[in-house]
Amino acid sequence: MVAKLFRDVFNCICRKLYEVMETKASMDNRIKTAFIFTGVCCLVLVESLLANMQAIAAIAKIAASCGFLAVAFFGGAGQSRYGKILLIGLALSFFGDAFLIGNSRHAFLAGLSAFLLAHVAYITAFAVKGVSVRWMGLSAPPVIACAVAVSTWLAPHTPPELLLPVRLYTAVISGMLIAAIGTRGKGGSVLIVVGAFLFFLSDLSVASLRLTQTDFPHYVWGLPLYYAGQLCLALSVSQSRSH
Repeated sequence: MVAKLFRDVFNCICRKLYEVMETKASMDNRIKTAFIFTGVCCLVLVESLLANMQAIAAIAKIAASCGFLAVAFFGGAGQSRYGKILLIGLALSFFGDAFLIGNSRHAFLAGLSAFLLAHVAYITAFAVKGVSVRWMGLSAPPVIACAVAVSTWLAPHTPPELLLPVRLYTAVISGMLIAAIGTRGKGGSVLIVVGAFLFFLSDLSVASLRLTQTDFPHYVWGLPLYYAGQLCLALSVSQSRSH
């Protein structure tokens, strides 16, 4: 049943993202190839985790993360300030993924730190892109309310030495989502908002897996949302250039 749920979520996300790419007939075939490669690797990653094949899962995870880097690179990330800074965020996310392959507390902290810096890079990229203070102000209350609810939920399950880093990370990723919404007010791509929102949601699965220790394998929905979010952000580079 869990495997079927994952395939349904995965197929739905891939279909929607590919529809976005197909609307740009002139899109570089290398971008499409990297996109498909990321999707296939994500599929292998989750199937391997479900089958407890950790070595294959680790390889698939690194490969999938290379995929979203390739999408941004082939999309022309190096040709704009927004693209360059976003690529730094994607690269930091790559290192975060690599660190989180480990199960130790040190690995978790290293991964958390890498992703925190990635979100700082994303916020900077969105600021360079242009943000509407009004849109950010309107989006802030519901996002902050959600962040407070998540922090309250996690607090009893979080070791004392991780409480501050987890709360800091929650604040930064919330700021990233608010900034992403702000770009829409200045005509930014909807892919930025969708990507940031999916990333925000995917972190709930990481929190559930690492801190609450639930029996349900939350990565069956968390990983597809994460890679879909990163692909949306990576694709926003090429869409921004076309505008």
